[in-house]
Amino acid sequence: MTEHKKEIHHFDPENVKDFSSLMNEFYETGVFGGGNLGKAMDIILKAKKDGAKIFMSMAGAMIPGGMRKVVTTAIRSKMIDMLVTTGANITHDLIEAFGIPHLKYVKHVNDKELRERGIDRVYDAYVQEDGFPNLEDRLKILIDEFHKEKQVDGICHTSSHEFLHWLGERIEDPNSIVRAAYDMNIPIFVPVIADSVLGLQIWLRSQFKKIIMDEMRDLTAIQDYFHESPKSMALMLGGGVPKNYMLQSSLMSNKEYEYGVAITMDRVETGGLSGATLTEAVSWGKFTWEAPKVTVYADATIVFPLLVTAWLENRY
Repeated sequence: MTEHKKEIHHFDPENVKDFSSLMNEFYETGVFGGGNLGKAMDIILKAKKDGAKIFMSMAGAMIPGGMRKVVTTAIRSKMIDMLVTTGANITHDLIEAFGIPHLKYVKHVNDKELRERGIDRVYDAYVQEDGFPNLEDRLKILIDEFHKEKQVDGICHTSSHEFLHWLGERIEDPNSIVRAAYDMNIPIFVPVIADSVLGLQIWLRSQFKKIIMDEMRDLTAIQDYFHESPKSMALMLGGGVPKNYMLQSSLMSNKEYEYGVAITMDRVETGGLSGATLTEAVSWGKFTWEAPKVTVYADATIVFPLLVTAWLENRY
């Protein structure tokens, strides 16, 4: 049996001149978290060079975490070709699109005080008191307009990706994820849109005007998108429903994802999908065994900006 040995490359800061060389140093190191980060960048570049479409899932509420422009840059620079995300991410994107920025360093004694002041907390970021009221006032008008345009016999039969595409045309903020996706003709799927303030507002308007948010129409669209993509890569930020929803698009097809990068802090020991490894996904027929794939166990708000910035220097 041939023994394969190669010395570890020790990260050399003097070799780092830009983000591309930073990622290359991590890649050459080849071990631990830094090595996996370098491998992740390498896989993204190889996938794009190979003509693969990059499907991205994004869990949680990344927008209060300062990731809004990172996502829009990934969209506008053609790094990603489709997005599956939470209703929370879209909700927070729309709050900013309608003119209310998120805050930091809000002085308070405790969360009871924040409640009394009408300020909502997301870890150490904050939604100021007029954020949600302003969002709700704007959405009321837009949802009613959408119903008027799309209804047939008083019933508006739609889906999350159809609604968000329509909405994107009406968003003026170029830094909006919804607007950027519309401009680049990239679909956004929110498989559990009801689990968000956006979903609650759609439900509220549906009490007065009949609106059916059809999950099966979303499912048909993402299945078609995957099937028609010549090659596909899965880029996952966190776990949850977005990760599973995106990966399951391969289950009804005769092909699997051919590249994979996961950025997560979830662990395997719970047995849940969020922490499931990409090699475990092979057993489900979601990835080919040969597919280049890596998991970076780190905070996505640190790793994803590094990947997108390095992509800008290397994009195909």
